[in-house]
Amino acid sequence: MPILWSYWKRWLQTMRALCSSSANDRAFLDNVVTSTLVFEGGAQVNEYVGGYSDWLRQRRAVDAAAPASARAASAATEAAPSDAAPARSRARRLSYKEQRELEALPEKIQLLEAEQLELQAAIADPALFRGPVARGTAALQRLQSLAAEIETAYSRWHELES
Repeated sequence: MPILWSYWKRWLQTMRALCSSSANDRAFLDNVVTSTLVFEGGAQVNEYVGGYSDWLRQRRAVDAAAPASARAASAATEAAPSDAAPARSRARRLSYKEQRELEALPEKIQLLEAEQLELQAAIADPALFRGPVARGTAALQRLQSLAAEIETAYSRWHELES
């Protein structure tokens, strides 16, 4: 078994593509993985650079930076039932501006997702992180803002169509 495991590790390290793995061997994840997708609360998936230990370190930094009041406010928002749904139960006609916005949303989402894919490919290249730290940090921050923009665009699309 150790020979097969060693072969598997070497094979994964030579791959230049995405490999999805579900493993509970933290040392393996730390040694092989360059990016970790983490399923977090609220049906949210976040990407972290590095393996399991890197994810823990980054997660602690994010938790420490978020003030307790902001966490309490977000928990109250998630727990509170939405009053907006009953208000929208009656159908209303879209304004001219909203119709144009609705028509433009699919193209906007497509452009945002294309930029997101390009950025993910750039981040997957280790050369990005060998250069100036600011370049890698800016790319990661832009990737996070793109995810938020895409989610906002999808929710607006849903809102306009309903």
